Amino acid sequence: MSGEPKRSQIVRYWWSKGEHSLNSARLELGANELSFAMNRIYYAVFYAVSAALLERGRSFKKHSGVRAAFHREFTKSGLLTSNWSKFYDQLFEDRQEGDYIALTSFDHAYVEGQLARGVEFFRVLRSFVPSLEKS
Repeated sequence: MSGEPKRSQIVRYWWSKGEHSLNSARLELGANELSFAMNRIYYAVFYAVSAALLERGRSFKKHSGVRAAFHREFTKSGLLTSNWSKFYDQLFEDRQEGDYIALTSFDHAYVEGQLARGVEFFRVLRSFVPSLEKS
């Protein structure tokens, strides 16, 4: 694999990008920039899911592919409860609205709750990403 990064390196890259997005969401929430916070929460989860799927040798170019694979690989297989799929789907919808629908606003407590669930999502999903344990 000369010159090409190993899959485990890319998995760690996407996971790290997700963690940075969570930190960014915290900052946006603290600044009361709620649409931006929702965007960052969604992307944090998207990157984490991308890392977990890549760990299994699966990668996708579109958000829809990542979502469908997450449902198939983790929820329908019984590895995770359907609550996590619903959470991911809701984040996708919230991000779409916040990014593309004029005058969309979010409630501070709602965004704060979604951020807390995002942190929990990372904790749960991490057990499916053994590449994170390697240096």
